Amino acid sequence: MSSLALINEFLGQPPNASEHGYQIDHILEFAHWFMGALFIGWSAFFVFVLIRFRRSRHPKADHAGVRSGISTHLEFSVVLIEAVLLIGFAIPLWAKRVNEFPSTQDAILVHVVGQQFNWTFHMPGPDGQFGRREIGLVTNSNPLGIDPNDPAGKDDIVVLGELHVPVNRPVIIELSSKDVIHNFDLPHMRIAADAIPGSLIPMWFKPIKTGSYEVVCGQLCGLGHYGMKGMVVVDEPAEYQSWLKERAELAGTQNAPPPTQQPPGAPPVGPTPATVPPPGAPKTENPAAKPAQSAPTPTGE
Repeated sequence: MSSLALINEFLGQPPNASEHGYQIDHILEFAHWFMGALFIGWSAFFVFVLIRFRRSRHPKADHAGVRSGISTHLEFSVVLIEAVLLIGFAIPLWAKRVNEFPSTQDAILVHVVGQQFNWTFHMPGPDGQFGRREIGLVTNSNPLGIDPNDPAGKDDIVVLGELHVPVNRPVIIELSSKDVIHNFDLPHMRIAADAIPGSLIPMWFKPIKTGSYEVVCGQLCGLGHYGMKGMVVVDEPAEYQSWLKERAELAGTQNAPPPTQQPPGAPPVGPTPATVPPPGAPKTENPAAKPAQSAPTPTGE
């Protein structure tokens, strides 16, 4: 690490673990040092103005003020440097990230779905195809609504909170959300993007260091926002294949039943005794709640 990069570490930036991260770090280094120089320069100018134009030296205000054009030149220089930083470095790097995606033949493709307040990772199985998802099929045991009748989804891998990827292979993520806008922020990989309901937002990175890296939500999404975290684990290729095999075996034994099929021993559909039916449900009579009819009493004639 160069001495110039120490400012990023001083400001709390985590170590880089992605192939493209060093480019972003260089821009941040320059921006931080430039902002520091501006802070010192403008602070010194402010102190100079306080002393130079103090009341004891200028008892009568001069509406013309400073007649020199040096302040105009300084302000123009600052704007010029910021324009070069934005147009010459930041925009080209951003354009490269959003336009030059790696080939899907070598990349790991993952669907990431955010919801209050966790991340769910969806990967295709050995067939390389994602199963069809339907919002009407979402249940507690089937959080993404994967169609159990779709053959492509039989071997899909769904993991809550923790994703494993191999080192030195590009990872393409497609973001979406089930409720509100979230933000998938992976600081060590220098990537972040909003997860928007009804949209698929693509992003990608290439990890170059093994380890476990925290995922946070960078968008205020509710009372539990602070706890919406996940983990991306970068493995060696052999370890990744072992994890993939283990998850594929679990996926084959944990398929959710179709919506019309009830697990063995499950109660029948509908309200149970002593419960209030949902609004709009047909009224049913409860024999136990009927008052006992008294026998007719004989009356005299």
